[in-house]
Amino acid sequence: MARESDLRFDVDVAVVGGGGTGLAAAVEAARLGRSVLLLEKNPVLGGTTARSVGSITASCTPYQIRLGIKDSPKEHAEDMALCAGPLAARDNVELRQLLADHAPATIERLEEMGVVFFGPMPEPPHRVPRMHNILPSSRSLIYHLERRARRTGVDIRTGFRARTLVREGARVIGIEAETPSGAIVTVRARNGVVLACGDYSSAREMKARFVPEAIAEIEGVNPTSTGDGQRLVLEAGGEIVNGDIMWGPEIRFVAPPRKTLVELVPPIKPVAQLVRFAMAYAPSALLRPFLMMFVTTHLAPSLKLLEEGAILINRKGEQFVDERTKPELAIPQQPDGVAYFVFDDEVARKFTAWPYFVSTAPGVAYAYLPDYRRNRKDVYASAGSIEELAQLIAVPPAALAATVTKYNSALPPGRSPVARPPFHALGPAKSWIVFTDGGARINTKFEVLDRHGAVIPGLYAAGSNGQGGVVLQGHGHHLGWALTSGRLAGRSAALSVTNTAQFARR
Repeated sequence: MARESDLRFDVDVAVVGGGGTGLAAAVEAARLGRSVLLLEKNPVLGGTTARSVGSITASCTPYQIRLGIKDSPKEHAEDMALCAGPLAARDNVELRQLLADHAPATIERLEEMGVVFFGPMPEPPHRVPRMHNILPSSRSLIYHLERRARRTGVDIRTGFRARTLVREGARVIGIEAETPSGAIVTVRARNGVVLACGDYSSAREMKARFVPEAIAEIEGVNPTSTGDGQRLVLEAGGEIVNGDIMWGPEIRFVAPPRKTLVELVPPIKPVAQLVRFAMAYAPSALLRPFLMMFVTTHLAPSLKLLEEGAILINRKGEQFVDERTKPELAIPQQPDGVAYFVFDDEVARKFTAWPYFVSTAPGVAYAYLPDYRRNRKDVYASAGSIEELAQLIAVPPAALAATVTKYNSALPPGRSPVARPPFHALGPAKSWIVFTDGGARINTKFEVLDRHGAVIPGLYAAGSNGQGGVVLQGHGHHLGWALTSGRLAGRSAALSVTNTAQFARR
C-alpha cells in the first residue's frame, strides 16, 4: 500500500461530505459510470442525517398510490409555501418546485436500495398525507447508502478533512485534503467537486456573520457541523443565501449517557420490515414501548409544560427567566448552560394524556410524563418535597425551596403555583441550534454561482451546503432536500463536460 505522502487521486467526481447528501451524490455519480472519491472528515459516515428524525415528505409515491391518495408535485410545492409562512417571500420558488418534482424518485431509489418507509402520515398544512417515516431509524439511510456506494465502486476515505479547492483559472479542478496523520493529498476531479459538508450550526464565527452574537454562541446539535463547505464556497467567490434562517434555538434534554435499545436496533431491511408490520398490525400496548424509547430519546420537550405551570431553574436552584419570554435564549447564560423543568403534581397529572404531551415524533407517536419516567430515568425525578427533589437533581435544596416560595408568593398573571406534592423535575436540558439553512447560491444544475450570478465551473453544492435559498419549513423537507439535491448534484457533476486536455496537463 502506498504511503500517505505518495497518495494522489485522479477521479471523475470528488464528493466532500459523508452524510446523506454526500453519499447520495456519490452513489448517483458512480451509477452513471464515473469514478468517485468521497471524503469525510469524521471517522465514521453519517453526518446530521444519522441524527435526524428520519422523515421525507413527498407526493405521488407508491405509498400514496396504494392508499388511493391523489396528489401532485405542484400541489406539494404550493403547500410548502404554506409551511414557510412569513418566510415564503424569501423562498427560491424554482428550487422548491425542483424538490417537489424529484422527491418521489428519491423515495423510490432509496426503497430500491433497501430503505423501508412507513406512511405516508398527515401533517397540516399539507392537504394530503405526504410524510414518509424511515424505519427503524434514520441510521438506515446511511447503512444502505454506504452499502450501495461501496458496491458501485465509490472510494470512501474517512478522517480526510477538506482544506482548499484546487483551481486552474476560473475552473475548480480538485481539492486538497488533510489525512488522519496530517499529510496533505490532492484530489483531481475531471468532472467536478460536489460540496456536501452540511451546515454551520456549530460554527460560531460563521453564525455570527448572520445572527446576533447571543444566538451565535449557542451550541449546535451536531458538533461537527462547522461550515467547512460554506467556507470553501466563500473562498471560491460564491455567496451564502438565507444565512440567518435556522432551526432553533430549541430546548432539548441532554442525550442519554449510553446508547438506548432503539439505537441498537440493526438498520437492516428485514428488521425494518418487521417494525413496519408491527406498526401496522400489532396491538398498541405491544408497540408503544418501542416507539416511546425513540420519542423520549431524540426529540424536544413541548413548551406547553412551561405554559401550564412548570418553571425553569438553573444549577444554583434559581429561577432565571420569565418562562413565557424566549427561555431558550436565557438557558445558555446559566451555569453549564443547562436548566431543569420543575413542576408540581397538578401539572404532572395533566401531562399523562392528549393534548398535554411532553414530546412527539411527527406522525408517529406522543410521549407523556409516564413515558419519561420509564424510558429516561436520567432526566426525570420526583419527590415528596422540594428539598428532596433538589437533592435528586443535584441543586442546593435551600436555594430551590426559596425560589419556589418566592415564585408562589408573587405569581405572575395566568400562572399556577408549584404547590401540590409530589414535585417533579425534567432535566438537564440545553438550548441548541438544530441546523442552519444558509447555503451556497446555486442554479438548478446545483452549480455554485459567484457573487455576480455566474457559474463557478467545476463546483457543485447540495444539501445544507447548497440550499440555495429554498425554504424548508415543516417536517420531512430538510431530509428530502438533503437526499434529493445530493442525488441531482451527483448527476449534474457526472454528466458535465470534461475538459480532458486541460486536466491531463496538470
